[in-house]
Amino acid sequence: MLLIFVLVLSTFLGFEIIAKVPSQLHTPLMSGSNAISGITIVGALVSLTGALGTGDSTIQIALGTAAVVFATINVVGGYMVTERMLAMFTKKEKKE
Repeated sequence: MLLIFVLVLSTFLGFEIIAKVPSQLHTPLMSGSNAISGITIVGALVSLTGALGTGDSTIQIALGTAAVVFATINVVGGYMVTERMLAMFTKKEKKE
């Protein structure tokens, strides 16, 4: 019951914090969240290494591999979105 309470509280808190962020700060915050997602990759790799080292079940190895793949997709996609957003703010050269 305590974990459900923490989940609901963190959901509302996260929504309130993100809703009040001005659009000018959105790109730097995206870069910060990508760094946090990088930590997720490290955690998934450690989990996968533990499952492989102890000879755990195939399901645990498959879940660890899926965690690494999805975290990597999240990080790469986040950086691609950040790069596109930053490109919107660069000055374009005028064609003569």
